[in-house]
Amino acid sequence: MQVQPRWLRAPLSILYRMLYRHVRNVYGIDLPYTVQLGRRVVIEHQGAIVIHGNAIIGDESILRQGVTLGNRYLKRPLEAPRLGKRVNVGAGAKILGAVILGDDAQIGANAVILTDVPAGATAVGNPARIIPPHPMRS
Repeated sequence: MQVQPRWLRAPLSILYRMLYRHVRNVYGIDLPYTVQLGRRVVIEHQGAIVIHGNAIIGDESILRQGVTLGNRYLKRPLEAPRLGKRVNVGAGAKILGAVILGDDAQIGANAVILTDVPAGATAVGNPARIIPPHPMRS
């Protein structure tokens, strides 16, 4: 969308809309072009994945089926989650609001994350309970 000549941007926009709808309808992944997606991000078991347009997903992160990265309040529509590097998000997890997940964080299946998760920590449950990293883990 940063292509400057409008005549060149128009066909690219049409191609983007066609591919976006195809991926959304066939694979069940709602991934807008405004998402800042890191390198080697893995989307496992495609289906019912919704990602906010302002979300940031770090390198080598894993998202599983049914994950939602979205805003928490209607009055603050631009707030979106930020995932660090190597974050592992379990199936059905909901990460809502302007929360920050630190590097190497683990999110359990069906967890509802409403607060920040420090680097290396694990979050499980609804609402999520933070389990600090074990000192012996590397």
